[in-house]
Amino acid sequence: MEARSKKLGTTLGIAAFGVAALTMVVWFRQINQVDIPENRIVFAIFFISAVALAICAFVMRTRWFGAIPALVAIVIGGFFPFSMTISRQETGTTGIQVGQTMPQFKALDRNGDWFDSASLEGKPVLMKFFRGHW
Repeated sequence: MEARSKKLGTTLGIAAFGVAALTMVVWFRQINQVDIPENRIVFAIFFISAVALAICAFVMRTRWFGAIPALVAIVIGGFFPFSMTISRQETGTTGIQVGQTMPQFKALDRNGDWFDSASLEGKPVLMKFFRGHW
């Protein structure tokens, strides 16, 4: 009976890792495409489900090769909903539309040098601002 329980626990641990990893891949793919939905509840449900599966794996007494993926699933599945909760990212109600004049700003570039948007005045410009959620 205990061997069957350990086999089920190991399977649950590996499944938990699969759910957490697949959800994380989809999450980062959407970040890369700048297409994270406003309502992130589906992601939270999948991450929390991975944690629940991993906990069930330990309750069922998993083998060591089921425990490692289960622990990773708990870390991944717990980190993402936690980070989503503590880092609310709100967007303004109005944004810049295509063809509108860009407001002037200064920011650091990737080399640590200051960039001034005024240097782009009179030139056609395509600017993309990426907003990650981590």
